[in-house]
This record gives sequence, C-alpha cells and structure tokens, in this order.
Amino acid sequence: MADDTLGRRRTYGIVVAATLAYTCLMFVWFSLPAYLSTIIAELELSGTQAGVVAGAVPLTYIPLALFSGLAVDRIGPGRSLAAGAVIFGVAQAGRSVAEGFPSLLALTLLLGVGATAVTFGLPKLVSTLFPPSRTGFPSSIYLVGASAGTALAFGVGRPILGPWLGGWRPLFLWSGLVAIGYGLGWYLIARRLGLDDRAAAKDANENDHGDRSPLESIRRDLRLILTHRELQLVVVVGTMYLLASHGIQGWLPTVLEARGVSPGLAGQTTSLFVAAYAVGIFTVPALADRYEARPSALIGCGIVFFVGMVGIVLADRMWIALLASIVVGGLGVGGLSPLVRAIPPALEGIGARLTGTAVGFIFAVGEIGGFLGPVLIGTSHDLTGSYAPGLGLIAAAGIVVAAAGAALRRLAD
Repeated sequence: MADDTLGRRRTYGIVVAATLAYTCLMFVWFSLPAYLSTIIAELELSGTQAGVVAGAVPLTYIPLALFSGLAVDRIGPGRSLAAGAVIFGVAQAGRSVAEGFPSLLALTLLLGVGATAVTFGLPKLVSTLFPPSRTGFPSSIYLVGASAGTALAFGVGRPILGPWLGGWRPLFLWSGLVAIGYGLGWYLIARRLGLDDRAAAKDANENDHGDRSPLESIRRDLRLILTHRELQLVVVVGTMYLLASHGIQGWLPTVLEARGVSPGLAGQTTSLFVAAYAVGIFTVPALADRYEARPSALIGCGIVFFVGMVGIVLADRMWIALLASIVVGGLGVGGLSPLVRAIPPALEGIGARLTGTAVGFIFAVGEIGGFLGPVLIGTSHDLTGSYAPGLGLIAAAGIVVAAAGAALRRLAD
C-alpha cells in the first residue's frame, strides 16, 4: 500500500501533481511531430533532417540517461522534476524562434536534457512512495498523464490551439512558458513535503554496504546495473518499445496526410492511437500484477503491436481497417510503457534505491531505438518514396519484444 506516514489519498495526490510534469513534457515534445509537415515546408527540411529532429530527444538520452539516472537517485525526485520542467520549458520557448535545421536541432537536444530528469524522476518518486510489488498502478497514473500530453498536442494543439494562437511558433512559446511555471510551482510543493529527504532516508535504509566514498558507491551501483541479466532483457524490451513508440508517434500524422487525410483529421486520428496507448497503460500492468505475469504480458504486448502495425501498412486507404489497426497497435505499445518502468524495482539487487539508475540504463540503450525509429521512417521514405518499408521495420520490434519476454519468463521460472 501507499506510504502510511503520508496517507493513501495524499500519496496518490503527490503522484497526480508530479504527473503534470510528464503531461507538459509530452505536449512540448510532440508539438513538433504534430506540426512536422508545416515545419518541414517552412524551414525547408529534407525527410532525413525531419527524422533527425523528430528523433533528437531520444538521441539525447543515449549519452545522458545513465548519468541522469544516477543523478536522480542522489538528488531526489523533487528537485529533479523541477529542474527538468524548467529546462525543457526554456528549450520549447527557444524553438519558437528557430530559423533552420541547426537551431531547431540544438534546442530540441536541450529539451531532451530536461526530459531525462522527468523520465527517471517519476519512477524514483513512485519507488519512494510505494513498495516494489505495488508500483504498477501509480506508474500507470503518470504514464496516462504522459499520454494525455501527447493526445493534447495532436488533438488540441495542432487543430485548435495552434490556429487560435497564430501558428506553431506562438504555440511553442506559450507551452514553454507554462512548463517553466509548472517547474517552479512543483519545486515549492516538493520542498514543503520533504520528498527528497524522504527518498534519501529510504535509500539509506536499503544501502547496507557501508561505502567509504561516493565514487565507490557509484562504481558498485554501475557494476550491478550493467551486469544484471534480467535487467538486460528489460533493456531489449525498452529499446524496441521506444523504437516503436517514437517512430509511430513521430510520423503517423505525416503518414496519414500522405494518404490524403487533412492535417487536422490526421492529428485527431493520431490521438486515437494515443488513446488506445493509454488504455494499454492502465489495463496491462493491472492484469500483469494481479496474475503475477509480467513476462507473459510482455509477450502478449509484442504480438498485439506487431499485428496492429502490419494492419497499418496493409490498410492504406481502407479507413475502417486502418482505424482498427491504429487502435490495436496503440494497445500493444501502450502496455509496454509501464512494464519497462515497473519491473526494475522488483528485480533482486535493484529495489527503490537504484530505480533511477536502472531506468536510466534502460533508456540509455533504449533510446538508440527511440532515435532510430523516426529516422528509419524518414530515411526509407527518402530512398523509396514510400512509408511502408519503415513502418514494416517498426513492426518487427513487436516480435523482438515477444522473444525477450519469453526469455525473461524462463529466467523467472
């Protein structure tokens, strides 16, 4: 159950308040894919350049994620989330005045720096407030908040807020300022509640090694994380999940527009993918925790995502089949999202103390897939004139996830 010293309602209230960091982040992050066709035309980007920019945030995770996770474990979730929100807010406001590919790329990379603090700060917060066996549902809460941010970017930001404000540049400016305001407000809340002190106290209780220096502690933690066999399989799952998630969400509106769908309807249809993604987030971990079958859930999600992606490739202009395939694909990849975050705290030797570092390791490697997903689709379109080859490669990620889940189940048995 939730931390008794805070009370159940108050504990979940903290998670909900922290979830707004992810909502802001994903709105800011996916406001660029939502406006990608417009930005390509205005800034005269090639398909490859557009793919690089769409994958720039995941690219940031590759060198920074592991070290960001270590920092979150030591700084605490309160300060980490506040700093992350301010950084990605500043970057988003800066992107509103970008004049070309170099400046847009540099500011998107800065956005990624702030994003890492949110990505690892929230699992750290949940592991601080809840026991390992009960992290699935609160993880679903903040991930649904993240999906809400993505859906708002596609379903409200692109067709409603952007035109009302005067285009993508004012939308980027105001969403950045909102994120900065949230970050400052969250810092005051976290400081008042003493969340970082609480995290430090729990970590100290789990640390029985009597380290002689911080450097020795970091070396030991890294050695454990990098050699943990079950965690390595979760890293494989995380890599395929991120390749699939960023690839589809980064390009689906543009793919639909290429099939003759209007920009507004393309954004709203992508929101359908995000809605199905959110359903997967809530249902899959709840069932997996209830039946103690997280590896089996990975297998099922991989197969479901593969089926959905194949349908998206084949359906083309068959509207009903296309919508059904988008929903199926969203369910599959959505179920993976909380699992890759909820599994590490329950692994032997990791627990709450190393949650940030473990999730950082997953994303340090996994965001190679997150970067390659959008790039594969953009580059394959440049080479072939079709989005089908890139989407087919994304579909194969589902088979890899199913295989990794089967291996993880064998180890658990």
